[in-house]
Amino acid sequence: MSMDLHSQDAIDQLQALIQKVDKDPLLQTTFQNVHQGYVTQNLTRFLKARDWDPSKAYQMLLDCLNWRVQNQIDNILSVSLHIISYLISASSAVNFEVANYSIASHMFVWRFLFQKPILPADLYRTIRDSQLIGVSGYTREGLPVFAIGAGLSTFDKASVHYYVQSHIQINEYRDRVVLPSASKKHGRPITTCVKVLDMTGLKLSALNKIKLLTIISSIDDQNYPEKSHTYYIVNAPYVFSACWKVVKPLLQERTRRKVQVLPGCGRDELLKIMDYPSLPHFCRKEGSGSSRHLEGGNENCYSLDHPFHQQLYNYINQQARLHEVVAPIKQGSFHVEFPEPPDVDTRIAKTIESEFDGLTLNGDKEQLNNCTGRQA
Repeated sequence: MSMDLHSQDAIDQLQALIQKVDKDPLLQTTFQNVHQGYVTQNLTRFLKARDWDPSKAYQMLLDCLNWRVQNQIDNILSVSLHIISYLISASSAVNFEVANYSIASHMFVWRFLFQKPILPADLYRTIRDSQLIGVSGYTREGLPVFAIGAGLSTFDKASVHYYVQSHIQINEYRDRVVLPSASKKHGRPITTCVKVLDMTGLKLSALNKIKLLTIISSIDDQNYPEKSHTYYIVNAPYVFSACWKVVKPLLQERTRRKVQVLPGCGRDELLKIMDYPSLPHFCRKEGSGSSRHLEGGNENCYSLDHPFHQQLYNYINQQARLHEVVAPIKQGSFHVEFPEPPDVDTRIAKTIESEFDGLTLNGDKEQLNNCTGRQA
């Protein structure tokens, strides 16, 4: 049997299994938000993630839909930022109480009671300055280009819970607004994006972020599989190169094929798939590196002033107002569940920790940190 026939057979089997979802209105609604009218393409994502095993793909998809219902993910783009804001360590405007922390059914659960909201604009700008991500443009094939400041993201202005919340919001905006708009523009399904990860500034202190990044990675692996077409790594310092050598063998083959470590800022290679205006600001010329703040907010796709973040921010607030008209949002208990990282993610995190420890033992830590600007 050819691969095409095998794939179609797997899709047909999964299609038959997923019809069970139609019996549950909540699962049916959230599944519609997942596939956005492109059912086959989205079933294929889950099949790829489970090596084309229809039974395993169905269980993965069912777990994803239940996670979405339990955590009200369908409403996440209609929850104003001031409702879900908490613990902005740089601001005294937030007064919150940790109401509950527990581990149940292998899920990490945080519950917070809100007493004073922070101003949405201030909150959003604070998060954007410490969780560097944005959309710089599109490839010539129409795929959105997500730029990520992996090396300079500090994740130190809010709780872990909020950064996860922000990450999920961007995922949902990508899947429910950005990708459908690109599909409509090009007249064909566009269901994936490319990501350009800037490693400028990556240091041994990044070890402190591993727990948060592992949680985010686990959420993506389990609930947003196969959404990234390619990962381009640019401005990679020695620390990244050393860790990549030991982490790469732990990744699945399909993931390894997606990762391309480009020389320098990656400009020449990226220009083969996108036009210059779509290049992330940190790829525009050799030696430019990355910066949180560049002159001209429209150039820096991390900035709150960039069109992507303005559109996202305005969209969330617009949806929040519409939602409140139908069913006013009550401030009070807010419940989100984080899945326990799979064994493979735990092994990768431990491997990175061991590699960092090895770097520290085999050389002066401060000297190694000073060398992170040197690209491999």
